[in-house]
Amino acid sequence: MKPPAAQSDRSQQEPTAVTELAERVKELSCLYEVAAVFAERRGSLRERLARVVAVLPGACRFPERAVARLRLDEVEVSSKGKPLDTSTPHLHVALRVAGIERGEVVLGYMENPGTAMHEPGGLFLAEERSLLDTVASQIGVFVASVESEQHRAEMEASLRHADRLATIGQLAAGVAHELNEPLGNVLGFAQLALKAQDVPAQVRADLSRIAEAALRGREIIRKMLVFARQAPASKQPTNLNGVVEEAMFLLEAGCENPGVRFVRELGAGLPDLEADPVQVRQVVTNLVINAMQAIQAQGTVTVRTEASRDAVVLSVRDTGSGMTPDVLRRVFDPFFTTKDVGQGTGLGLAVVQGIVAGHGGTIDVESAPARGSVFTVRLPVRAALPT
Repeated sequence: MKPPAAQSDRSQQEPTAVTELAERVKELSCLYEVAAVFAERRGSLRERLARVVAVLPGACRFPERAVARLRLDEVEVSSKGKPLDTSTPHLHVALRVAGIERGEVVLGYMENPGTAMHEPGGLFLAEERSLLDTVASQIGVFVASVESEQHRAEMEASLRHADRLATIGQLAAGVAHELNEPLGNVLGFAQLALKAQDVPAQVRADLSRIAEAALRGREIIRKMLVFARQAPASKQPTNLNGVVEEAMFLLEAGCENPGVRFVRELGAGLPDLEADPVQVRQVVTNLVINAMQAIQAQGTVTVRTEASRDAVVLSVRDTGSGMTPDVLRRVFDPFFTTKDVGQGTGLGLAVVQGIVAGHGGTIDVESAPARGSVFTVRLPVRAALPT
């Protein structure tokens, strides 16, 4: 028979062993559930991170009072749906993605568990600290993998888009060159016939319509050549404000919607661009026409210029109908248009993008339904001549 002291030691060790085993089971279950979340292919990144956070409190010694919080960049999720009060006991681990700290994982209690602070091992076991380190590491690897897949998909989409644009550009250039000569003949003979003195009035009216249609066709061909970047650019010192003034004079006079109000906010003392003034005027014209057409009844078109470091900035803002995300994604695609048949070729913004790129600039757009749109063009200023 064992002495009483030995029996007492054994009776104390057995509950401790059972408790440690139970804690270990909870930790392994937590790791399994976290791995299962990462293995799933459904849900957004935020949703999957939220499911991971919901699992973490179950690994604590007092899961009913535990709460977990995860922050990744601007994304923050909590297992209880509310922020964790860091004035209560908690564990904190930095969240690193590809070696860069981008957030944190916090595990703690909504309130002080009281007497639990004095239990063997303290409020948090060493295994729980190790578990949080492991989970944070797994989250970092998972996020890096997701972002790598997203980057690869974006690059593939960009390459496909560039290849499609190159193909369309070649096709557009070929069609434009083939149509240019016969269209020029139509226009030339129509104008020649109009010079005759004995042409009946009805025939003269028909010839005028033929000439006007040929001129519109020639303008479309010119846009196709600009889009294909086969139209020559004649770059020279160009003042953006002067180009804007010239374009706006004609656009305001020709605007058929009396409800459109034009506002000019032209910066003073803009440096010159090394640009083709005709093409820059085309950029201004297309953007303003696009803004005018976005206004159904009443609204404002604001044209603004300003200097910004080594560039000048042109912005065209409208208070029109705005664009949906689907339209916004395709707004610069050639031949894409939301206008009715016969109301547009879908080349206007594609031409603008081509001209801006040909001048070494950039163009961005912000828009939302019922909130209007703003197009922002940045063009590099004229390089200083060596002295």
